[in-house]
Amino acid sequence: MNIVFMGTPDFAEASLRALLSAGENVIAVFTQPDKPRGRGMKESFSPVKTLALEKGIPVYQPATFKDGAPTELLRSLDPDLVAVVAYGRILPQSFLDVPRLGCINVHGSLLPQYRGAAPIQWAVLNGDKTTGVSVQYMAQAMDAGDVIAARETPIGEYETAGELFDRLKLLGAELLVETVRAIDRGEVVRRPQDHAQATYTKMLDKSMSPIDWTGSPRRIVKHICGLDPWPVATMELQGREVKVFRAEYTDTVTALPPGSVVSAGKAGIEIACGGGNTVRITELQPAGKKRMSAAAYLLGHEVKLDG
Repeated sequence: MNIVFMGTPDFAEASLRALLSAGENVIAVFTQPDKPRGRGMKESFSPVKTLALEKGIPVYQPATFKDGAPTELLRSLDPDLVAVVAYGRILPQSFLDVPRLGCINVHGSLLPQYRGAAPIQWAVLNGDKTTGVSVQYMAQAMDAGDVIAARETPIGEYETAGELFDRLKLLGAELLVETVRAIDRGEVVRRPQDHAQATYTKMLDKSMSPIDWTGSPRRIVKHICGLDPWPVATMELQGREVKVFRAEYTDTVTALPPGSVVSAGKAGIEIACGGGNTVRITELQPAGKKRMSAAAYLLGHEVKLDG
């Protein structure tokens, strides 16, 4: 079976690598155009392009799909199947109609939950106990296609979005290989999504970073976990903004208002939150400094207690 793979970031690279390791015949790769990155703003390749070039696979990077050229290119490649993972662009129906066995997509949620961008981060931010990956046939509407396969996994109580991302990219890659083989055997079953149960997500941005200390301890911890590694939760500590990477629950009860510093020591910095409870900050990053434990931060910074 001839496969065209479409993807861009490392989440997609894991799926391409899995297909190649499984011996699948990937005849071409589509990825987003190269973008300048880093301090020097040098043009860099996407993880998917880097792997494809390493394996000698032709790479195509259309800047637009509006002129129909990518569709004609796909026709000339004559693939049996197109596999799409985090490509980063909505594909026109004319493009989706080209491959004989259709276009399939790996999505980082249990559809129809969390259609759209950043599904992994939102599962953590919302405090979900479980999430997963889905493989769907692609439709014109975003993430609305028939589901072929799905796999569920628990979310750790202190698991960050970055840690969950790393697990799901491997889970998705494994499921993609299984699905491609099932399609080749003609053994897949299409399950239409219940669109009435669909939920949608939005992109993250830096305006979400400040911690709302009036929230419950769990809401605050999940906020911190869900925004790691980007855009990262922030708080004001003694007049300085710091990034917050790790926090934990405590048994402390306090009458101090939310946001007050309740204690500061080797275990971390305890902050009052909603309901008279506290959370303990255990890892943070001051402006211009490296990430460090709260205990290390306290060695060089005096933190006054409130109340």
